Amino acid sequence: MAVTQTHHIRSLSGTPLLVETNFSTTDFATTVHASSVWKSSSPSLKCKVTCQTSDLSDTLSPPISPCQSPIRADLTSACQAFTTASIPDSTMHKENIIEGGSAHNKKEKGVPVYVMMPLDSVKMDNTVNRKKAMNASFQALKSAGVEGIMMDVWWGLVEREHPGEYNWGGYMDLLDMAKNHGLKVQVVMSFHQCGGNVGDSITIPLPKWVVEEIHKDLDLAYTDQWGRRNFEYISLGCDTLPVLKGRTPLQCYADFMRAFKIQFQHLLGNTIVEIQVGMGPAGELRYPSYPEQDGTWKFPGIGAFQCFDKYMSSKLRDAAEVAGKPEWGHSGPTDAGHYNNWPEETQFFRRESGGWSSPYGEFFLTWYSKMLIDHGGNILSLATEIFTHTSVKISIKIAGIHWHYGTRSHAPELTAGYYNTRFHDGYLPIAQMLAHHGAVFNFTCIEMRDHEQPQDALCAPEKLVKQVVSATQLAQVRLAGENALPRYDEQAHEQILKASTLEVDENSGERGMCAFTYLRMNPDLFQDDNWRKFMAFVKKMKEGKDGHRCLEQVERDNEHFVHGKQLLVQEAIPALVH
Repeated sequence: MAVTQTHHIRSLSGTPLLVETNFSTTDFATTVHASSVWKSSSPSLKCKVTCQTSDLSDTLSPPISPCQSPIRADLTSACQAFTTASIPDSTMHKENIIEGGSAHNKKEKGVPVYVMMPLDSVKMDNTVNRKKAMNASFQALKSAGVEGIMMDVWWGLVEREHPGEYNWGGYMDLLDMAKNHGLKVQVVMSFHQCGGNVGDSITIPLPKWVVEEIHKDLDLAYTDQWGRRNFEYISLGCDTLPVLKGRTPLQCYADFMRAFKIQFQHLLGNTIVEIQVGMGPAGELRYPSYPEQDGTWKFPGIGAFQCFDKYMSSKLRDAAEVAGKPEWGHSGPTDAGHYNNWPEETQFFRRESGGWSSPYGEFFLTWYSKMLIDHGGNILSLATEIFTHTSVKISIKIAGIHWHYGTRSHAPELTAGYYNTRFHDGYLPIAQMLAHHGAVFNFTCIEMRDHEQPQDALCAPEKLVKQVVSATQLAQVRLAGENALPRYDEQAHEQILKASTLEVDENSGERGMCAFTYLRMNPDLFQDDNWRKFMAFVKKMKEGKDGHRCLEQVERDNEHFVHGKQLLVQEAIPALVH
């Protein structure tokens, strides 16, 4: 039995998912059907939804692939996690009373920490992946004082086979599991493809019927000046056009969110506390300007503009006509280099007399970034209307593009859609749009320090974070954070703690981040040394600005508590393996 339990913990390393193309929706355990006819583009579009539920087996699903990760978690470390808490007294259970699925949590003065789930938490057959290991890990996270988890709800899994047919099977199990452990959940409406970005270890494409439509009309995909198509996310140029079997992309996103709300109404506001709406590749509000797939882009390349599909081109022509400069509407910049160029290697981004600072450049960059912001605003209008009166927070994620930040043109930010240069603030307009909708600004690269990055690429993540903090404070919008890369060292933890205070000047006030999401739940996190550091980090985050102990002191205090509870560990092991 001990070997079996160790397998459950080790299985968090994950297995590659194989995309199955012949799966029948009749095999699904839980399916929601919505109306298949849409005529209106109104955000108030209604769907008819019926639900069928059945119990899902609590067995450990066999791996889809024989591939095994060389990384293995330590069972002793995990068992310690299951029986130790960041608050070493009996008051912890009094502070988190779970009654009837509602969590009445004592208000924390610091920053609550969430942990990102593995990308493949739900398999292609709509069941939970490594279910028993997942359950044990939830218990470990709860014992560490973690507020909750973040999970991707993939459009390509839930509405995979046919438009309007939603299968929530695996997500029902995961959310019930989180509820039973008293964990809050940040749910990501993942309208993008998984695969092709930093950290993507599996591939989950867009729904089959969406991919079919893209193959019929390749201009539904973002396109660069060389005709390369990107299938990660539908081009925002056709947001309001009925190109997806009679529906617009915006209608599809709204129908999906509405069906989710109907299915999980009973968990909204108590277990599900946040809806993060995906708005582009990797779920971020940006263009797919730096795709890693097939080696197209490599860090620290400047990326490429994504506005050459016919729908974006049409909108550019219209904008140029309105500006009285029809000649500016013929094309996006064609002198901006290639994905892996550096700014000074291009005519458009070079420091002196670059096209980015010309009248045409200012026109184009204003239009390109406004299209992105309008896309975000349109989806947020739908999301806030759908989830009104549920008390869940709505958020979106913005990419931390810190390379070449020290140049005048900030080329990688510009190609991604953030009009941020030495002379133009690209994050304040985004923050103001979010403030208008009462949404949370979620930002990445919080753990990075300037001196840790390649100096020749003029990387400046700390300066970038400071600019974003200032923008959100000016717009009076809440800011949440994530680490961009997996980090378990105290230096990264210290940097996150420092950034979470949001102290950039004397006018910053007392308000800190509203939440921090830690990347990611995996075997490395449960390794002995990493786990001790993580527990100390979570406790320091919860203490907030009033905490005076250093991380090492908190870690030592936790270690004393762990040793004092060894008998509980020994008693817990038999329960874990049965």
